[in-house]
Amino acid sequence: MARTGTRFRVEGNDPMKRQFLALSLGVGAMILATQHAFAQQVNRNCADRERVVERLAEAYGESRQSIGLAPNNSVVEVFASLETGTWTITVTTPNGTTCLVASGQAFEATNGDLLPTSGTAL
Repeated sequence: MARTGTRFRVEGNDPMKRQFLALSLGVGAMILATQHAFAQQVNRNCADRERVVERLAEAYGESRQSIGLAPNNSVVEVFASLETGTWTITVTTPNGTTCLVASGQAFEATNGDLLPTSGTAL
């Protein structure tokens, strides 16, 4: 493969070089497509906080169960329904955008500490 200006051209009729070039371009295209799809998915999981909280309440019966402040001044909240057991973890950035981070089932409110007994390794 020789470089001519800013373009590459394949010299000779070596099928191995052509296959390698085609494979490289294919892998690059797949990586770009994956990143684009991931970026679209992330955007779909974020919205204005008011809208997210309203949707969690109406669609799943979830209300805020706990709240905390992350090091980057983002607010982390756990929403859950004690009746259905569904739960959702959200992160709200300082600009008011809330993103869904995780969700699941079988939520239980606990009152006890989960500290290990002495001599127990984590």
